[in-house]
Amino acid sequence: MSHQSELIATDIDAYLAEHERKDLLRFLTCGSVDDGKSTLIGRLLHDSRMIYEDQLSAIQRDSERHGTVSTGPDLALLVDGLKAEREQGITIDVAYRYFSTARRKFIIADTPGHEQYTRNMVTGASTCDLAIILIDAARGVTTQTRRHSFLVSLLGIRHVIVAVNKMDLVDWSQERFEEIRREYEAFAARLEIDDVRFIPISALSGDNVVDRSAHMPWYEGSTLMYLLETVHIASDRNLIDFRFPVQLVLRPDATFRGFSGTVASGVVRPGDEVLVLPARTPTRIRRIVTADGELDEAFAPMAITLVLADEVDASRGDMICHEANRPTVRDRFDAMVVWMATEPLVPGRSCLIKHTTRSATAQVASIRYRIDVNTLHREPAPTLGLNEIARCEIRVNQPLTFDPYGRNRATGAFILIDRLTNGTVAAGMILDRGTDDAGGHWETAPASAALSRLDSRVTAGERAMRFGQRPVTILLTGLAGAGKKTIARALERTLFDEGRACAVIDGQSMRVGLSRDLGFSVTDRGENLRRGAEVARFLNDAGLICIAAFVAPRDDARRKAAEVVGGDRFLVVHLDAPLEVCRARDRSGVYDLAEREGMADVPGFSTAYEPPVEPDLTLATDREAPAACVARIMQLLAERGTFD
Repeated sequence: MSHQSELIATDIDAYLAEHERKDLLRFLTCGSVDDGKSTLIGRLLHDSRMIYEDQLSAIQRDSERHGTVSTGPDLALLVDGLKAEREQGITIDVAYRYFSTARRKFIIADTPGHEQYTRNMVTGASTCDLAIILIDAARGVTTQTRRHSFLVSLLGIRHVIVAVNKMDLVDWSQERFEEIRREYEAFAARLEIDDVRFIPISALSGDNVVDRSAHMPWYEGSTLMYLLETVHIASDRNLIDFRFPVQLVLRPDATFRGFSGTVASGVVRPGDEVLVLPARTPTRIRRIVTADGELDEAFAPMAITLVLADEVDASRGDMICHEANRPTVRDRFDAMVVWMATEPLVPGRSCLIKHTTRSATAQVASIRYRIDVNTLHREPAPTLGLNEIARCEIRVNQPLTFDPYGRNRATGAFILIDRLTNGTVAAGMILDRGTDDAGGHWETAPASAALSRLDSRVTAGERAMRFGQRPVTILLTGLAGAGKKTIARALERTLFDEGRACAVIDGQSMRVGLSRDLGFSVTDRGENLRRGAEVARFLNDAGLICIAAFVAPRDDARRKAAEVVGGDRFLVVHLDAPLEVCRARDRSGVYDLAEREGMADVPGFSTAYEPPVEPDLTLATDREAPAACVARIMQLLAERGTFD
């Protein structure tokens, strides 16, 4: 199981070559205080024969001096190197250890369990592929277990091994192990963790760590070491989205000009059509150069130099990507922020942001909500204290080129730096949502508490008798080019021909008048829908049927629109068509403009469109003719009792 090999004595070059080809796994240990994290790492190193004799002797002496264990050396002292850690028997700072076996190389991060050292744990976990969460078999799942599991999920670690430690204290009970497993699985169902495995161990005595335990014959799974050696992490790497942050423009002489850096994700080959962002300059990869010669392809995390076919203007901080696969380019976004400074975060504070190879001036514009990492509850917060985590809106003085952290950890992470001390004050993970849950002024109160709506002297029943119908708002939502305006006009014609009182409002018409001050960001789209919902409410109050044609890309905004109009008279009709069909139909040119000029706010193309979860009706407009779609909507209205 150890790194030792006969090649060391016979052929050191072959051994080094073999060692270099081994896969690398970065993992961390976390859990509550005294769950045995440092002891487990010490046991892994000891049983894989990675401790030198003089180290073992020193640990034995320290164990006797501190009286930490009654028999044998305290293997936790191998990792807890600080004097305060040894005296208190706790882990304060992140400690890294390195070892290898015949199959794999490992970097271990031993992270602290105390809540006050949350920032230390985040630092250690930021580059890890796997997390070992230890649970004391006697205490079970604790608040800190939940807290660390949430942090592991937040940081995008996809593989978790739940090691139920100190099984010797519960008489190696299978019932206790299964009880802890069920409790943890019920909690973890709320988290985004793809792969969770459970194993009963005793780190102090080595049961099921490297060697199988004779005390737990009921456990038929793998040992911890075997899981570490065999867990599949190759598919975790993002090989789809090519991202190359430029670190250096290399000009060794007048004949060579290349762009050096590390491939953050994806694969690149000579001949690939690429863009240089944020300028959106198109070009082609001519050569891939390294210190060992030219390559036919490169992938993350290789350090390379790209030679482009054209003389483009690019510098440190720019991003090279495939032309057909672009990241988002924006100067504001939402992110989960872990505050690491003793001085509280106050919204509006100016700082530096370091994202890939680009540095810029930024500010936390607002704190949307703070997360209680012990309960996962959201709560309002005017400021953010040390080790606290919150969803914040970040604004930058220049556009950044990024992906959501959940899709690409390399381009979705950043740090905030204090401009005076030059110290890191926060770490952030960019979210794949817009800058506001719904956008606009959904929650804004009127300018005066004395304002109120005018009551009509004509009742809803009187209007229903006059028009022979009950008012309703039909929201037609879908991508640009899905057919919203076409179906809205055809539906209006059909209703009018049948003697119904109706009106159409659509997003573009709103922008010509009421919403001419709005752009196309997520916030502005939400505000345009809010204003449209208010108009629809007036039309419904007047007894009319309102047909509202809006892209309305966000599900939360659609729900709020329903609240404004009234849920009992609000229908959602999803016009569902593939993106390529919508692009072919689009007469406004929004998709071509987005591709040509890099617009970042085109739903379904450069930003997310969230299909309705439970629409009242879904129409496949790529397969159904407008007349058939109108007939189905009319049937829906009849079924809902709209017509008398």
